[in-house]
Amino acid sequence: MLTLALALSTDSVPSSTAMALDVFRLGQSLAGRPLLKLLRLSPDGRAVASPLGQLAVDGALDAAERADCVLWPAIGPPTPAALQAQAPWITWLRTRRPRRAQAAVLPRFASICSAAYVLAEAGVLDGRRATTHWSLEQDFRRRYPDARLVIDEMVTHDRDVACSAGGYAGVDLCLHLLRLAGGDALARQVANVLVVDEARGPQRRHMPRLPQLPPAEQDDAAIGRLQRWIEAHHAQALTLATMAEQVHCSPRSLLRRFKLATGLTPIDYLQRVRIAAAEAQLANPRQTVEAVAWAVGYEDRAAFAKAFKRITGHSPAAHRRARLALPGAQRAGADAASAAARAQATG
Repeated sequence: MLTLALALSTDSVPSSTAMALDVFRLGQSLAGRPLLKLLRLSPDGRAVASPLGQLAVDGALDAAERADCVLWPAIGPPTPAALQAQAPWITWLRTRRPRRAQAAVLPRFASICSAAYVLAEAGVLDGRRATTHWSLEQDFRRRYPDARLVIDEMVTHDRDVACSAGGYAGVDLCLHLLRLAGGDALARQVANVLVVDEARGPQRRHMPRLPQLPPAEQDDAAIGRLQRWIEAHHAQALTLATMAEQVHCSPRSLLRRFKLATGLTPIDYLQRVRIAAAEAQLANPRQTVEAVAWAVGYEDRAAFAKAFKRITGHSPAAHRRARLALPGAQRAGADAASAAARAQATG
């Protein structure tokens, strides 16, 4: 029987911890045979305080040496205080003993969402593919340049380390571990019971299309005004020079100021405004993809499809199919989101 240990601390996100326990316990139940021994471990072996009360544990940090896989639930925002709470685990990772001699079925270490910071702090991710929550991309790249961050992936597995993207992508990771331990059929059965898709596509489709800081809050008021102007005129043939004229500066100066204010170039911003508008318009099945492309400012369907997939992670046709497949309340919620996207993209 394989042993899987959950590395817990006071900053472990309760929903992430419970999600992992639920997936593995369900897998164990459906397997019909001994499959996984689950351990909940804390650095000192004492119960862990959480917003939901005291969480009982099965042992202390040293028991992790005997586990086939040690999994860190999400730790929330990776603040200095959160990482300090993980200090005993980070120290253990830096001084860990080699893996046992038998063939490895599971990765030695795994992380959900922001817990990738724990592995990265210990150097475990150096030279390995990894992922984490999309909102942490820039900070993670800056702090851990030796890790090979693949932010678009829901799950990465590189040699003896596996990571999941943000939030409930932890389910994807746990299903991946179950698949390794018990086979495809078991993982599929667990996914069906939980009513989740096994392959949910790239994390990119959940990323905001536009910078989250409203233009009104930008330090550069002129750039904020230009953002609103782009949103109102996105269907027109806009060039960098045209946009620079709106703020009475050179294209080179605009590039610098716009990137500083938004994190994007003006052309990148324009593309994202157009794609946000296209996502809303694709909800109408009577409008062809070509018509949508033309309506948001693209004269060439191929260029539109390429930009759409780069930004959203899937094709316009796939987006439409997914939208039309949504039933009842989900469709209503998606339509409301489309209306918001349309309002944002058209001013």
